[in-house]
Amino acid sequence: MNRLALAVSTFGYVGFFPVAPGTAGSAAALVLYALVRWVGAPAFELGAILIVFAAGVWAAGHSEPLLGGKDPGPVVIDEVLGMLVTLAFLPLSLTGVAAGFFLFRAFDVLKPYPARRLEDAPGGWGVMLDDAMAGAYGQLAMRLLVWLLPGWMVA
Repeated sequence: MNRLALAVSTFGYVGFFPVAPGTAGSAAALVLYALVRWVGAPAFELGAILIVFAAGVWAAGHSEPLLGGKDPGPVVIDEVLGMLVTLAFLPLSLTGVAAGFFLFRAFDVLKPYPARRLEDAPGGWGVMLDDAMAGAYGQLAMRLLVWLLPGWMVA
């Protein structure tokens, strides 16, 4: 079970990337996002978000003691969730996806209220909830950008 938890929490070991593992995890999430968008069904997109969240809570909770601490760097499944939430249900162009990537990374680093407080939740919940909140802020920002700049943001 430990190997499975590590594989899931590090998103196929992407989290062990030697430089900026959170950014690497966010970039790797774009592959999953492309698959979800290719399917083109909102129910599939919602299902993917819920599965990543549930699997992430479990895997991150199991991986924290293995990797030595609260929300260890190699755990990037939370970044995958945040990216999926940021980009969800929007018909984005490549420019829009890039904007979503940078917005999510900014919200993930800045952790505006209540994201920082959500980090304090126990185990995998704290790992996942703060990035879910950063993703929710990213989603709101993306919707504003789509409304303001549809020619740039929408495919």
